[in-house]
Amino acid sequence: MKITKRQFEKIKRVFPKSRGSVQIDHFAMINILLYVMENGCKWRALPKEFGNWHTVYMRMRRWAENGVLFDLFEALQKDLNLDIDTSALPLESSCIKVHLGGTGASKKQKTVKQQNTRQKK
Repeated sequence: MKITKRQFEKIKRVFPKSRGSVQIDHFAMINILLYVMENGCKWRALPKEFGNWHTVYMRMRRWAENGVLFDLFEALQKDLNLDIDTSALPLESSCIKVHLGGTGASKKQKTVKQQNTRQKK
């Protein structure tokens, strides 16, 4: 899914003013986010044609923190009539390994054989 320049003109009011040297313009950024939503790929797996994955991720993260991302998806649905389900978006994911003790599992108990061995010594 991609949007056109004409569609972009209808929703460009939701974007903040760019500061500093911007490597990826807002139009390209929208299409990158739509690509990630459609394909569900990891940030590091973005095609090279989109630019540096970390740059894209950091901008998406700032937009999410500042409410721009919510306004963008609302504008896409309202102004462009794009059917986007924003209830579950794969825009950020983490995988953290947790020790068994961190999940509430009971601690390892000594078996009867281990207790009997220690008593004999």
